[in-house]
Amino acid sequence: MNFTFFGHACFSVNFGDTTILFDPFISPNSLAKEVDMAAIKADYIFVSHGHGDHVADLIALAKQTQATVVSNFEIIDWVTKQGYEKVHPMNFGTKTFDFGKVHFVPAAHSSALPDGSYGGNPGGFLIKTREGSFYYTGDTSLTAEFTMIPKYGSPDFAIMPIGGNFTMDVDDAVIAAEMIGCKQIVGVHYDTFGYIVINKDAAQAAFQASGATLLLPKIGETITVK
Repeated sequence: MNFTFFGHACFSVNFGDTTILFDPFISPNSLAKEVDMAAIKADYIFVSHGHGDHVADLIALAKQTQATVVSNFEIIDWVTKQGYEKVHPMNFGTKTFDFGKVHFVPAAHSSALPDGSYGGNPGGFLIKTREGSFYYTGDTSLTAEFTMIPKYGSPDFAIMPIGGNFTMDVDDAVIAAEMIGCKQIVGVHYDTFGYIVINKDAAQAAFQASGATLLLPKIGETITVK
């Protein structure tokens, strides 16, 4: 699978003929100013929750890519009110799409949309495909919900916030990785704001000490994750 990082918690995963974009937040992010948004392609856009640093470019990129937007019911309702109707609403549960199976699972966070309306329950996505499986936790604190993930199967890799303050920090993410039984973690949601700046070398060392690997691709970089 190919993972492309667009900064903060925005990334895409490409597998087979499918590309899924997650939590589009690029244009307001000064660290991502070199990203060419016009070149971004996606078949689906998955949204973990409604905060502005996860949906700022959602409508623009949905219209550009003509992707199907997948999220909780309340966010999908907001998306349709913005004039975009190629959507699929979910709540916590399981759905089989043409590319594989999606488990929409709880995250311990909050959610409100940019206009102040209710953003529904924040969540994460465990995605199983013919090419492998991966888990995006969404914005979350360390939570007992992670103990449920192995019931669905062990993801080949997981994408987790590591910046602390609003979400898990590095130490919490190390524990979360152990809870879900995953040794390959891609870190997101760090360095964008002063509250969440981290020491990247120390973060990778902490994961290494636990027997796991923390991948920190540069903004705009594509890596292969197996």
